[in-house]
Amino acid sequence: MRRLVPVLSGLTIAGTAAAQVAPPPVAPPPVAQTQVPAPVAPVVSAPLPSLSDAQARQLAALIAEDEVTQGLRMTRRELPASDNDGLVRAALDHARAVRTGRLMPSDFQKDWGIQPQAWDPLPGLTDAVRRDRLAAWIRTLPPPYTGYDTLAAGLARYRTIAAAGGWPQLTEAPKYGDRGPAVARLRERLAIEDAALPGTGDRFDAALLDAVRRAQRRYGLNPVGTVGAQTMAALNVPVERRIRQMMANMERWRWLPAELDPRRVQVNVAAAVLTVFDGDAPVMSMKAVTGRPGNETPMLISRINSIVLNPPWNVPTSIATKELWPKEKASPGYLKRNGFRVIDTGNGGTRLQQSSEKSALGRYKFDFPNDFAVYLHDTPSQSTFSRFDRLASHGCVRLEKPADLAKLLMKTTPEWQPAQIDSTVAAGKTVRATMAQPVSVYLLYWTAFAGTEGPVAFREDPYGWDARLAATVERRSAAQALASR
Repeated sequence: MRRLVPVLSGLTIAGTAAAQVAPPPVAPPPVAQTQVPAPVAPVVSAPLPSLSDAQARQLAALIAEDEVTQGLRMTRRELPASDNDGLVRAALDHARAVRTGRLMPSDFQKDWGIQPQAWDPLPGLTDAVRRDRLAAWIRTLPPPYTGYDTLAAGLARYRTIAAAGGWPQLTEAPKYGDRGPAVARLRERLAIEDAALPGTGDRFDAALLDAVRRAQRRYGLNPVGTVGAQTMAALNVPVERRIRQMMANMERWRWLPAELDPRRVQVNVAAAVLTVFDGDAPVMSMKAVTGRPGNETPMLISRINSIVLNPPWNVPTSIATKELWPKEKASPGYLKRNGFRVIDTGNGGTRLQQSSEKSALGRYKFDFPNDFAVYLHDTPSQSTFSRFDRLASHGCVRLEKPADLAKLLMKTTPEWQPAQIDSTVAAGKTVRATMAQPVSVYLLYWTAFAGTEGPVAFREDPYGWDARLAATVERRSAAQALASR
């Protein structure tokens, strides 16, 4: 099976490269952002294959090893090889967990809007038993993405680091030119993850300065080379937490379809970066602003069908109630001064709409159907894009270069070429421009992914999803182990 080449966002000025993948051309995915959940324990209608004694021993060993390799368990367990049906059912469960995820449908939060498609591993296992190719079958199970493979390789490396005692906790922050034990500890710590840095020496020299900058880029921090509080905090994250972070992200890879639309927009919510793909190549990348904790941007898959030029802003009730009406009360006339008007909904209620001239959506709004009322849009507030921490929206995704994105997506729509887009925006009239060819959009949450400054790059887990997800994967794996005894 061909593994796909990973592609990063290329946003070196932001230091926040998004995890991306570049698959071969495939048919567009469905419009809906949520796939059909995989059944927890499908009823097996076909007879289970009979294993030889040698196959039973081999399969038990393969599963025990692969559970750890694929991030389903922190530690290895031993499987009994004496119960044919029990072992076969354990193999089927393992195959489903590796291919489509360990979680049950009830484990998904409402804003985890990507769930795996159902898949039956029995035909493949039966064929592997018949041809005596169990090891080859096990190797076909993981998702066909290099991004997943990168995490699996990183997981093995970080498990080795953990087995060797992890890394030292830093208590002092030396600076360039310093000498002494604090510098030696910093060098030792960085060398554990950075093979390009010699692990000995007590002087903060140019090589160590470069290593600090590489680490800062790997963690999505400003690569200034100064060991400040954020850098110290990132370096002091225990290796066990990094392992669970990779486990959580591997699980998210397993939720994706077996193939992604090659013409697509991808947003890494955790890194706040948008990348556009055409075929196997990234053709545009930009900074984004994603949802702050408490207003999380959901994970979802959908399709951008149209772009609204000069969009008014229909204010969500929650924002109007919590933010805008209190401002009007504190400063009468605030709503009128900022272009808001009160609209009768016709059922005894009202809503706020901000005119396109002052719209918080700017001049461009990219619509795609989803259950979360989120979209991509422009913004008149540009200051947030200069920050490294760009989780500041109410859940929608604000774009650094929306005009460039609109013109790129409309390249195949003859009536909406750049000149027409520019003139319509300049006229100020609200127009919905329908795209001749809808483009898939993927909102994904990657906090560990293939990096340019080391095998794995990490981001903070702003929504706290990693710890919950990794714990659920371990809990479900442990429960299944008990059930298979």
